[in-house]
Amino acid sequence: MNITVLLITIAIGFLITVLLSPIFIPFLRRLKFGQSIREEGPQSHLKKTGTPTMGGLMIILSIVVTSLIMIYRVSGDAIGYEFWLLIFVLVGYGLLGFLDDFIKVALKRNLGLTSLQKFIGQIIIALVFFFILRSQDFPTYIQIPGTDIQWELGWAYALLIIVMLVGASNAVNLTDGLDGLLSGTAVIAFGAYGIIAWYLGEQAEIGIFTLAVVGALLGFLVFNAHPAKVFMGDTGSLALGGSIAAVAILTKTEILLVVIGGVFVIETLSVIIQVISFKTTGKRVFKMSPLHHHYELVGWSEWRVVTTFWVIGIIFAALGIFIEVGIN
Repeated sequence: MNITVLLITIAIGFLITVLLSPIFIPFLRRLKFGQSIREEGPQSHLKKTGTPTMGGLMIILSIVVTSLIMIYRVSGDAIGYEFWLLIFVLVGYGLLGFLDDFIKVALKRNLGLTSLQKFIGQIIIALVFFFILRSQDFPTYIQIPGTDIQWELGWAYALLIIVMLVGASNAVNLTDGLDGLLSGTAVIAFGAYGIIAWYLGEQAEIGIFTLAVVGALLGFLVFNAHPAKVFMGDTGSLALGGSIAAVAILTKTEILLVVIGGVFVIETLSVIIQVISFKTTGKRVFKMSPLHHHYELVGWSEWRVVTTFWVIGIIFAALGIFIEVGIN
């Protein structure tokens, strides 16, 4: 897999999303698929009410089309099961997010799917993912990044996959709260995995998939950067979260996801800390969680919060690449 293939993959993903957006965004507006803003959120966000959501459909379509074009160009008919698993997770979690978004915007039920319904759906997809891996004799060990230390998990690997797919999809979903925040941080994280897949050499299809995601998100960012003309919704955020966990599993860098996805981890921890603190002491650690809202409420502009989190994401991604590539 040479650098030209990687750059073309990003370019195609970018162009497909950019060309789709001027058609898709007015379509969403005509269907009145506008974002509902929580009243308990920052008051500055109320002006975003009605902004078209479910833009994740464009992202998913762009990723699938770009990946298929490039993988058929590189691999011909010999496409590995890993690629189809990535598409399964992308579309599966995207469909779950779509149902959540559709209930919110079409049926006007602001909370969408119940937590239990969403959780069951996430677990089912994760279990199917595991059993397909098991049927392919996929190794069930985990390895400490930068070392040769391995732990064989056996059937307990199923639990790890559930934790990773469910946890990552929810963590990425929590990060999707400001214009361009998730689009940018996801570009950085998937870009890091693209570099790792390229370095590993035998992961061409995974590398193409990750860079198709990068291209699609860069194209989406043109319309999602502040002030956003479209949001990806749970359709996009759940799909991206599940996909990055699947990429980490398939590249056998499960533990490294905590580093490369450091921004998503921090956002999730801020919610956990806030809930535990309030329930045990009645006091809040942050003005609001997830963490990006805290910085908004202390006076940072939305753009300043977003760019700061992007920089933090770059630092985590660089650290992850160094651990996987530099140490080895």
